[in-house]
Amino acid sequence: MKTRTPSGAAPAPAPAGTASPVSPSHNLRAQLVLTAAMALWGLNIPAVRVLAGRFDFTTLAAVRMFFTCCVFAVLALRAGGRLPRMARRHWPLLLACSMLMVYGNQVFFTSGMARTSATNSALIVALGPLVSSLLAAIAFRERLALPRLAGIALGLAGVAGVILHRPGAGVGAAGIGDLLVGASVLSFALGGVLVQRLARQLDVLSISLSIYLVGTALLMLHAALAGFDQRILSSGWQSWSLILFSGVLASAIGNLIWNRSIGILGISRTALFLNWVPLFAIAFAVAFLGEPFSWWLLFGFGCVVCGTWLGALRRT
Repeated sequence: MKTRTPSGAAPAPAPAGTASPVSPSHNLRAQLVLTAAMALWGLNIPAVRVLAGRFDFTTLAAVRMFFTCCVFAVLALRAGGRLPRMARRHWPLLLACSMLMVYGNQVFFTSGMARTSATNSALIVALGPLVSSLLAAIAFRERLALPRLAGIALGLAGVAGVILHRPGAGVGAAGIGDLLVGASVLSFALGGVLVQRLARQLDVLSISLSIYLVGTALLMLHAALAGFDQRILSSGWQSWSLILFSGVLASAIGNLIWNRSIGILGISRTALFLNWVPLFAIAFAVAFLGEPFSWWLLFGFGCVVCGTWLGALRRT
């Protein structure tokens, strides 16, 4: 399903790999909405940590993604009266995105988290913007301008400063867990590159629904083969409220915004905002879970604000 202009004509396609041309005000609006989505993802981290201590990770991921698909399906029905139909030529990229951004990312990350420290995981995830920018440079021949590299370095420094100065933080020796977390970062970044290609031909809702339907089916199959955790079906309202928050708000709404932002800003600029996720997660832990406050948190926010501004600026 192609997007349409108000007159009904399909817009002329932009060069492959480029983001949609938008006005400065639209660009700023997209960045503000994307920051709100990163806040949802940051709050999702402690929610998933709580749930992961109660249920099998594959079953948990499959149930969360099921609710994500339900939201996408309802939105698609409200928008067009029916579920979107995909042309055969789009399915190879959509299947690859499903494997990378949903199934692979979920399995690699949750498996890796069980084998490495939280500090190592957070630092590896903070490399996401750099990995995405490098992939965009390779795939789309985007120039890695000095301000963007400076923004990536500044954001990474801010995140690292906050994480390494938290009580009990310590960097352990690299192992299989670190490789798995790194694989999850690479998997998500590769999927983002493919989404940027698809965003020139399909609307964001169609992309998101298709990706998550296939990814959820793969997770469900994995959970069935591994042994579905029946405890999740009889859990209390506290667990289900966290599951619904994670599946509906964080995953569905957050990923719709993420995929839309890729179409507007491009993957390398959009990925810069990933630095906000660990900072929001720590800030929510301080505010709601009683974790100790550190001035390094303000230092990190300052670095990420400046780094995002440097890296996300459009230059002619």
